[in-house]
Amino acid sequence: MKIATFNVNSIKARLGNVLDWLKAADPDIALLQEIKCAEQEFPGLELSGLGYRAALVGQKTYNGVAILAKQPIQVDLTMLGGDGADDAARYIEGRVGELRVASIYVPNGQNVGSEKFQYKMGFLARLERRIKELLAGEEAFVLGGDYNIAPFDIDVHDPKAWRGQIMVSPEERSWFRRYLHLGLTDAYRVYHP
Repeated sequence: MKIATFNVNSIKARLGNVLDWLKAADPDIALLQEIKCAEQEFPGLELSGLGYRAALVGQKTYNGVAILAKQPIQVDLTMLGGDGADDAARYIEGRVGELRVASIYVPNGQNVGSEKFQYKMGFLARLERRIKELLAGEEAFVLGGDYNIAPFDIDVHDPKAWRGQIMVSPEERSWFRRYLHLGLTDAYRVYHP
């Protein structure tokens, strides 16, 4: 099974790119982030022409996540638990066949120490709780998406310039390492050491 993830930065503005990518890459499951549209504006017809079904949590202008699959999608969650006030469209989880998948769009955080950074830290903590629940269920799962974290210096073009900045801060990198220490695997790093 081929699974791919893509931060599309507006499905409406980049629909042609997304369709070309789907044709070329031909994933069985595609996890999209930052679709930036409400559910009723999502181009489901165009995607179904390529054989994809779609499940999404949309939001006008910002955020938004989707699961595309060639098989039926059973949606189980459309947000992370633990913060009833958080209505940003950043998480969708469901089952495609026997595999559980989630498309995740972690907040950027704006600036280290800002209110938006604290929101990101809270989101990452809630994600850790969900990971632990999934691990306890002992089923196969993939958590794909845009984590807005560069885990290592090799993930940025100029590590000195980025030091202490958003996405490379020790706090953010610590969360990513915590996920790995729970037993998750960074699939990108497996294929691109």
